[in-house]
Amino acid sequence: MTDSQDSVTTAPQDDTTSGPRRVLQVGETRYTLLGTAHVSAESAADVRALIRSGDYDAVAIELCDSRHHSLTNPDALGEQDLFQIFRQGKAGMVAASLALGAFQQRVAEQSGIEPGAEMRAALEESRDAGLPLLLIDRDVGITLKRIYHNVPWWQRFSLFSGLLGSVLSRQQVSAEEIERLKEGDVLESTFSEFAAESESLYTPLISERDRYMVLRLAEDAGPGRYRHVLVVIGAGHMKGMAEQLEQPLPADPAAERGRLEVTPPPSRIWRALPWLITALVLTGFAIGFSRNTQLGWQLVGEWFLINGVLSGAATLAALAHPVTVAATFFAAPLTSLNPTIGAGFVAAGVELWMRKPKVRDFSTLRHDVTELKGWWRNRVSRTLLVFLTATLGSAAGTWIAGFRIAGALFGG
Repeated sequence: MTDSQDSVTTAPQDDTTSGPRRVLQVGETRYTLLGTAHVSAESAADVRALIRSGDYDAVAIELCDSRHHSLTNPDALGEQDLFQIFRQGKAGMVAASLALGAFQQRVAEQSGIEPGAEMRAALEESRDAGLPLLLIDRDVGITLKRIYHNVPWWQRFSLFSGLLGSVLSRQQVSAEEIERLKEGDVLESTFSEFAAESESLYTPLISERDRYMVLRLAEDAGPGRYRHVLVVIGAGHMKGMAEQLEQPLPADPAAERGRLEVTPPPSRIWRALPWLITALVLTGFAIGFSRNTQLGWQLVGEWFLINGVLSGAATLAALAHPVTVAATFFAAPLTSLNPTIGAGFVAAGVELWMRKPKVRDFSTLRHDVTELKGWWRNRVSRTLLVFLTATLGSAAGTWIAGFRIAGALFGG
């Protein structure tokens, strides 16, 4: 598919599937877009029926490498080094993924269908049929990061509260309501309203991925490479991908795809802010000692006490080990003056040392996080909570103590 792309036509289709379908003929290749609900027995049955029909010589699915690995290996998280996750700053992303997965898992338990049943069906059937399997979605971590960076900083709290709400919610979702998610017209209307309300969130979550998946098709299953490709995607992506397939695409789709994989770097202001705060606090100490030795030590003491108490109390709320709470209390005032290391990293490291997760914690993780108390019961998710709460406690302590120092020096 290039700028000189062959004409695109909409091919006829039958009504043998319950979910929405769109068939497009691009040159010598036909693409059948099958819209699915990610938790649906009917969607899984649709996938199996279509692949078993023998009409396709390739199958493309809405998965990235990491989600494919998680689907085929439920214990994938247990193979990762948790300490490295914290050191590389991925704890927030892992926690967000667990929260999203918890909501999907809870819906699955209510419906009796495992999450990703239709994707698992595509994996099994394509393997049995000996068909090439194409993973066309963008990495979930990149998508989450682009969502975070695309949303204005003052709206990021709503993202966090939304994730929290998905964990706390106990609303029952019926199987009929799940099946209605496959109705393309309802989804299109819903997403149109969603885009109007929060385009900054809609763009990286939906429209960018529509474009990305079509670009991957252009690379891996371009016109002429296969005769007929079955594309298994969430119903909400059908309209966008169909529109993209009907338009000429660049001669080098990999280059554009690469641009959609870039994570925007933090602004210079945000990179410089921790160092600026450190400089201001140290300057405040110096001014205090220059005025009066007693005042200087008072400021230092308040800095350590406020930072330590708030960070330690935050980890205590996460039910951290007593040694972790004590270590965080003493570490937070120091890490707050060193932007290269955070209190959360120290707290998580000590918690891992004192309460190393067991095999059982990894095997029950996805189920445990579907309920609020499970986040504290499971050692893996509790360590994530320790990291996050210590980080938030230290941030609050830094600002409160900083304003306290400014008030003592310049408040008259």
